[in-house]
Amino acid sequence: MDVMGDKATLFETGRFVQPSSREDTDTPDETGEIADEAAEELRQRLAAEAGDVEAMSVLGAMLLRRGDLDGAEPHLRAATAAGDRAAANNLGVLLHQRGYADEAAGWWRIAAVAGSAAAAHALGRHHRERGDEPAAEYWLRQAAEQGHTLGAYALADLLEHRGDAGAEKWMRVAAERGHREAAYRLARALDRKAAREADGDSGVQVLDEVEQWYRQAAARGHRRAALHLGTILEKRGELKEAGRWYLTSAKDGEPRAACALGFLLRDAGDTENAAVWWLRAAQDGDGNAANALGALHAERGETQTAERWYRAAMDAGDVNGAYNLGLLCAEQGRTAPAEQWYRRAAYAGHREAANALAILLLRAGDEKGAEPWFSKAAEAGSVDAAFNLGILHAGRGEERAALRWYERAAAAGHTEAALQVGMARLRDGDEQEAERHLRCAAGGGSAEAAYRLATVLDARRPPEPAHELGEPVHRRSECEEWYERAASQGHRRAQVRVGMLAAARGDVAEAARWYREAAEAGSRNGAFNLGLLLAREGSEPEAAVWWTRAADAGHGRAALRLALVYARRGELAEGQRWADRAVALGPASVAERAARLRDALRQELSA
Repeated sequence: MDVMGDKATLFETGRFVQPSSREDTDTPDETGEIADEAAEELRQRLAAEAGDVEAMSVLGAMLLRRGDLDGAEPHLRAATAAGDRAAANNLGVLLHQRGYADEAAGWWRIAAVAGSAAAAHALGRHHRERGDEPAAEYWLRQAAEQGHTLGAYALADLLEHRGDAGAEKWMRVAAERGHREAAYRLARALDRKAAREADGDSGVQVLDEVEQWYRQAAARGHRRAALHLGTILEKRGELKEAGRWYLTSAKDGEPRAACALGFLLRDAGDTENAAVWWLRAAQDGDGNAANALGALHAERGETQTAERWYRAAMDAGDVNGAYNLGLLCAEQGRTAPAEQWYRRAAYAGHREAANALAILLLRAGDEKGAEPWFSKAAEAGSVDAAFNLGILHAGRGEERAALRWYERAAAAGHTEAALQVGMARLRDGDEQEAERHLRCAAGGGSAEAAYRLATVLDARRPPEPAHELGEPVHRRSECEEWYERAASQGHRRAQVRVGMLAAARGDVAEAARWYREAAEAGSRNGAFNLGLLLAREGSEPEAAVWWTRAADAGHGRAALRLALVYARRGELAEGQRWADRAVALGPASVAERAARLRDALRQELSA
């Protein structure tokens, strides 16, 4: 018999498979297994009584596994005394379970010195629990270098705790040997690394490895790994597989996965099942799911239920609950409680709550109280708050301060802020910088920015080249594209300008369409130009209708046109009335002509 020979694996390393839970009534197969185990135990017991050291060690381990400490101890001590290192390790396990940690460590040391990797692992953990990290590292490294999976993981955990770069190596070793928690933690570490190396091929490769380790851990039943794998797949657009992993994780009791699954179902239009999973997550303390339930009930008009869930979110530590309660109260016109909830969320650092609180105070006339909250929200990263500060300073005539906040909001992608910066740069004569900001705002959907960008480009556009036969050649320019974009978004001045460009091309129908859209939206220039177009086409009565609308809106030339129309019809009094109106409206050239016409009509009436 080999002294301290490697004849048995440690109890905790898996030589003896942990018994699975059984029903009260055994199946025939299970009955057979029990009989086989009993026969094996009897065989080992007879051999142990005959003095077989290996049988003593195996029998002690079997009894230890079953929880029979009193029965296991004499066999393990006898085998240990005979030099069996596996028995020494298992004796350490038994003593540790009895609460004799120091005596257990002594036996683990004997087994570890004899080459037991599992004992080295147990001894390393013992030293770490007592704060002796150098000794813990020594023994855990011994275990890890001998191929002990748990030893590699425990060593990686210790090194990671100390910030040692070697942690990743041993975490990878444990993961490659199938340790699911190591696979998960390796994925988390690589995920953080990928965030730091977001650019370049190396970042992509790291992300691929992250997914691989999450997938390995998830396949072994790690619920948080399944959650993170689902998140990766959802971001990539693989929603069906993402949903499967969320479902796996949620069924294992991960509330964040249940919440994420709820959002996935909601986006697919299945709000009923979404609510089921949100309810499950919220009941397990997930504040985000409670907020989602609150929003769902608020959309249905069930405000009391919505409020209850928002409060549940707040109780779960989710500050969005207080913010959403503020929004709910504000929508109901309950200003005082809305302010209360906004303040609660704002004091907890919720930037959008701080911005909402500032707006509430500003509407109540408390500009002095609003400004600090706008500032706090803006400093915390609220783009809307930065824009609102710009409006606040602009209202006081503090143009430089306003521009500073507009620029900050514009840099973060705020469309209206970019428009304001562009207009300010135009006033300052910095056309290049103005164009840059106007392009950003126009690209973000601002019709006003598209129109102003078009005017900038239009002003620098060279005259249209002439065809060799003297006919103008029309090429669609960029400024026309921006005019049309603004016009299609309902910008009245852009619609008039697009109509003018169409008229210049000879496209009367297109020009009339745009003039009519602008006029019907209230544009007096659109109404006036539509009238001109109709008059040229021989529809003077209809033209007069549009000129009347334009003149009533303050258009002097439209009033002059009406004066001429009525004068030609012989309706001198009506002509004189519109001539008076044209004189009052101007501009100077129109007023001068209208005055001459008015005087002539007056003389004719008095003759």
